Amino acid sequence: MADFGATDLEAFRAEAREWIEANFPKSLANAEMAMIPGGEKPSGDALTWKQRMADKGWGAPTWPTQYGGGGLSGAQARVLQQEMDRAGAYNPVAGMGTSMFGPTLLEYGTEDQKQRHIPPIVRGELRWCQGYSEPGAGSDLASLQTKLVDAGDHWEVHGQKIWTSGAQYADWCFCLVRTDTTKKHEGISFVLIDMHQPGVETRPIKLIAGSSPFCETFFTGARVEKTDMVGPLNGGWTIGKRLLQHERSGQGGGRMMQGPSVIELAKTYVGLDDQGRIADPDLRTRVVKHMMDARAHGLTLKRAADEAKGNINPSATTSVMKNSGTWIGQEKAELTLEIMGSQGLGWEGDQFSKAEREAVRTWLSGKATTIFGGSQEIQSNIVSKRILGLPDTTQNG
Repeated sequence: MADFGATDLEAFRAEAREWIEANFPKSLANAEMAMIPGGEKPSGDALTWKQRMADKGWGAPTWPTQYGGGGLSGAQARVLQQEMDRAGAYNPVAGMGTSMFGPTLLEYGTEDQKQRHIPPIVRGELRWCQGYSEPGAGSDLASLQTKLVDAGDHWEVHGQKIWTSGAQYADWCFCLVRTDTTKKHEGISFVLIDMHQPGVETRPIKLIAGSSPFCETFFTGARVEKTDMVGPLNGGWTIGKRLLQHERSGQGGGRMMQGPSVIELAKTYVGLDDQGRIADPDLRTRVVKHMMDARAHGLTLKRAADEAKGNINPSATTSVMKNSGTWIGQEKAELTLEIMGSQGLGWEGDQFSKAEREAVRTWLSGKATTIFGGSQEIQSNIVSKRILGLPDTTQNG
């Protein structure tokens, strides 16, 4: 494709629109793409769309073409997303590989690691999961105890991880492990683990919303090749933190803000007064406040993207947007249930529509959004220290 500069984005927009119109199956318009992949492989039009996006490299639009990526600038990638949104299209290779691990490996990995692991991510051939949290190491992640032992020509992993998203479906795991017990942060390494081997066991955890997107994951002598340690020995904490920035940048968009607006829901379930306004004045006030917050969040996301000026790497600002997006998403879920009334509490049965049954599940599962990926308290600490420059309150004086 042509190499469009920043002054010729409209020409790229025309190309992107034409390609999407020619290649995106209309049957998939406005279909939702789950953040955590399930066990089923795509088929039919979904498989066709995945293959076309993989061949184009636009599933990872800003990644280098030498690894199968699209080679687009940050500005071009934003235009592409706008055109996909216009067509109701989704990224069929989206997941932890593209949003979290891939960008980190491109920055810290060896050329051999990039050549082996990046192309399969771009093609959507392999699924990745994240081995971070442990039963005794959540917010204080650096206290993790899963050990990596030198076994001569390879490493062996012993320990347990928890809340491993999609581990039961994953092919590979990027994992933080303990390689030095005498140090805390400086005793952690970042390794890649093949999930299809003896010594790896996953146990899905059923959540209150009825799904099992997370697992307990046990490693008992699982093998890690010497070539699958990313970065230096005991240098994994820096890499692990960088990956979390990428994760939080993806959460800042407020996944729970998607779907019908609360205004449209209120018109349907609550009704309008004789002036065409939401009939309940108190609800009307809170809906307006929510829409203002959501609009401010969206404009701030756009401003942050514009200020990046082509720098696609996330910064500490992602902590601001992670908190903002998840709070607004939770607020929308609560307003949705209130607006639907008893119809928003349906779990099963023909007396409830699909949207009504999903509303209560969205509300329940959304309670975790201000915890996973770094709790809101952790994000507030990052904002206070790295953005506002406030002193560490744990220090004396």
